[in-house]
Amino acid sequence: MLLTDAIRDARLRDLPDWRYDEEARAICRSLRFGDFSEAFAFMIRVALAAEKANHHPDWSNVWNRVEIALTTHDAGGVTDRDIALAATIDALLTGRSAQG
Repeated sequence: MLLTDAIRDARLRDLPDWRYDEEARAICRSLRFGDFSEAFAFMIRVALAAEKANHHPDWSNVWNRVEIALTTHDAGGVTDRDIALAATIDALLTGRSAQG
């Protein structure tokens, strides 16, 4: 179910590194890693978690940068599934210092 603007914004308070992109109707995060290998290793960890959740990010990688957008396409915007995957992604970052 599509989240209302108020609920989405409230949930994003718990995910301070994520922002809402109105045009994409997605929550987004930019990450910078030490090098390509570190960025790609992170993407593999996210891919495994996303596959397990059966919910997949729109993302890109250029050398040490990873751009992530989460939206539920069939709902037309952000749902609880996107918030949950964002929280999982944040948890995967624990133990490393991402340069947001």
